[in-house]
Amino acid sequence: MTDFAEIKLSNAQIAWRAAQDIEDGAYVNLGIGFPEMVAQYQVEGREAIYHTENGVLNFGAAPAEGEEDWDLINAGKKAITLKDGAAFFHHADSFAMVRGGHLDVAILGAFQVAQNGDLANWSTGKGVPAVGGAMDLVHGAKRVAVVTDHVTKKGDPKLVAECTMPLTGVGCVTRVYTSLAVIDIEDGHFVLREKLPQISLEKLQAVTGGELKVQGTVADLIVPEL
Repeated sequence: MTDFAEIKLSNAQIAWRAAQDIEDGAYVNLGIGFPEMVAQYQVEGREAIYHTENGVLNFGAAPAEGEEDWDLINAGKKAITLKDGAAFFHHADSFAMVRGGHLDVAILGAFQVAQNGDLANWSTGKGVPAVGGAMDLVHGAKRVAVVTDHVTKKGDPKLVAECTMPLTGVGCVTRVYTSLAVIDIEDGHFVLREKLPQISLEKLQAVTGGELKVQGTVADLIVPEL
């Protein structure tokens, strides 16, 4: 398997790219772990209202080290700050917001994404699984995006023709931001929108488990050094 370690985007750069597509005024839920980084790269001049399943709306950046208030945490148990107008509510009310279709965007991590939009991100089949709120988010949010490395640590594709791991949701993902490309899912196909200029379409296809469709011009995936 081809090694792209020298050219692939870092997690921070993937998060930056995903942040560019969050519209002004959007209500956004970020998955635990890597997706939480997206909030660090909010586009200047736009306001995103971040939601966390444990019951906070409109939280802000992480506090400086030593200034944490551990009564203020997100669903990943990380310290947060509050923006003006932030609100607290019961866990059940938080999930009612998710299930009621009040979130514009959910950005999650993934073990596998299938070309029909199926998502597997909660269990590898080993150990004790913990799905959390992911199953609610992928069918409650108006748009579901994934941030992920393009391949596993073993070099196997994470974008596949069909998921082999337990599913989180069926036909729910619409866009994937990877370490090599930005790919939309349309009509059961991976549609390539952007790719790193250093990688050819042929090499990208070789590390993608489903066929990459090209519609019009594929833009260069350009991100800042972070």
